[in-house]
Amino acid sequence: MPFNEPHDLEPDTDVLVSPRYLAGPGTGDAITRTLDSAAGWKVVAFGADTYYTSPCQRVRIANTVDSRYGGWTIAYAEDPLGPSDWITTFDRNTPQEIVAAFTDTLVDGLPHHFADHLSGGKHHTGPSPAHVFASHQWEPVRAAGPFRTVSPDGHAAFRIRGGWLHEYDELLDPKNSTWHMSAGADPLSAPSWQAYFSRYTPEHLITAAATTLIAPQPVIRAAHHVPDGHRSLVKIRPVQHSDAVPRAKAARARSPRTEAVPAVQLPSSAAAPLPRAGSRRQR
Repeated sequence: MPFNEPHDLEPDTDVLVSPRYLAGPGTGDAITRTLDSAAGWKVVAFGADTYYTSPCQRVRIANTVDSRYGGWTIAYAEDPLGPSDWITTFDRNTPQEIVAAFTDTLVDGLPHHFADHLSGGKHHTGPSPAHVFASHQWEPVRAAGPFRTVSPDGHAAFRIRGGWLHEYDELLDPKNSTWHMSAGADPLSAPSWQAYFSRYTPEHLITAAATTLIAPQPVIRAAHHVPDGHRSLVKIRPVQHSDAVPRAKAARARSPRTEAVPAVQLPSSAAAPLPRAGSRRQR
């Protein structure tokens, strides 16, 4: 039975929260678990910030606590000494499961240049993020400007920026990014969290994050970590022994490597087309 007053519980009581995109950021364990154990990845702690580098030196991942957006920034450069080809930013309030879906898929596919995750590969994530949302009854927002689609409850949104913008402008400011996810009581005007994906971010990584965002399974949080502004918008109940797992084991179960991916059925009419990426820049 739902119990929507987490602050009536002891602060450290584990609760199950749905929808997951309103559950709050969590502890970050679901993200660092893969990065800390990934073969060949280097980690450097600098004060409260943490930086990861892939064995090929092409990927940099930063958890910068006091930066403008906080949270996690992932950058890829085909030339390790050159400018980034793409940048993804998850702000400090993004639920950890959504970030972990992106980083786990990135770490898993990077050694093979994502071959197993592309069309025909054994880990192919299927349709584009726009199709994932459309197939779960997300509705387009009828307004001028970028294409936006909103979740059935109205508390999560996905945006595809329209028009042309120089790719370096995207890399300099996440707000200019081609793709944007957000959630909150008002996800369009006053979101509680935001994620930004620049134009050349591999689409299967965005799709992995999208698939985890819409997954119906609740996630575990300590009661006092459920955002105050979301308490009336979520379903909450204390974790029972029958729910089987303490928080650490539950986090492992929620990892995209083990979590069942909801089946995606394409809608009868295609979602708004994704913008054409155009040719890759030459250095």
